[in-house]
Amino acid sequence: MSKRKRRAETAVVLKDTSAGGRFEAFTFGDPEPIDRANLLDYVQVWHNSRWYEPPVSLTGLANMLQIAPHHSSAIYVKRNLLVSSFQPSRYLSVAEFEAFAMDYLTFGQAYLECEEAMSGKLLRTKHTPSLFTRRGVEEGKFWFAPLNAQAFQFERPVVQMKAPDVRQEVYGIPEYLSALHAAQLNRSATLFRRKYYDNGSHAGFILYMTDPAQNPDDVDNLRKALKGAKGPGNFRNLFMYAPSGKKDGLQLIPISEVAAKDDFASIKNASRDDILAAHRVPPQLLGMIPTNAGGFGDVEKATQVFLANEVAPIQVRMLGLNDAMGAEVFRFSSGQSSTSTKA
Repeated sequence: MSKRKRRAETAVVLKDTSAGGRFEAFTFGDPEPIDRANLLDYVQVWHNSRWYEPPVSLTGLANMLQIAPHHSSAIYVKRNLLVSSFQPSRYLSVAEFEAFAMDYLTFGQAYLECEEAMSGKLLRTKHTPSLFTRRGVEEGKFWFAPLNAQAFQFERPVVQMKAPDVRQEVYGIPEYLSALHAAQLNRSATLFRRKYYDNGSHAGFILYMTDPAQNPDDVDNLRKALKGAKGPGNFRNLFMYAPSGKKDGLQLIPISEVAAKDDFASIKNASRDDILAAHRVPPQLLGMIPTNAGGFGDVEKATQVFLANEVAPIQVRMLGLNDAMGAEVFRFSSGQSSTSTKA
């Protein structure tokens, strides 16, 4: 073992309590370096004396929205179910609510800017994009910090809805973070297969010939025929005559089957299952085609369970904002309405 390897390993020596008092060493291998994500756990939420920075890159989450069809479709179906049950009012329109719900499902946080009358009562609310909205260091203040424009502080009150995070209480984080690796794997498998077919220059097979040909011109003619087998009508039959040839003297070794042996289907299915497990959306609601004869079951029953377990809790959280805004801003047609308002 080299000195470098010896320094990299960490050994713990324990005394054996059995007869003989021998010692045993357990080696845990090379130390694992601290990456940026783990390093940020020590500082929690950093601020620049004006606003707090989100613990997760919001731009990265926005880019991840279209990384895999099952990931984006799961978010869209939740948004559509929320919009279908929402009852618009003079405080909040359907368009503003749809953007608000989309932000919450994508970023784990959403914001509404409140316009108040001279008397202090709420007139209307307006959605402000979560991608650029920041919670200020000063209590109750919020900032709008676009990427290529001047940041400014909101003069009107801003209400924040956030999914809870066990590591900090400034921002919310989405529930699907654990599935992003699976979504990236799904995308990588698709891109690999797509580039493989778009390339089109990979060899289809190797023609391996060991028997001596009676006429060397036959080998040259066969080589020319293989080179000419491209373009329209390239699936042609070739004939090779080898007198007194031995068994396996002429072999066809396919090499393009690597595309079929890269576990493309299993990777897609495994990553899809991880994504659906993180979103907890029934597959029949995503337009998926069952691969078994039994199918996915009754879609209406699955929808009712999904509404009760996933959509209804989000509606309850939104209804809880009514007390903070002093008006019945959020109303839903599923029998859930605000029971406590100050209007």
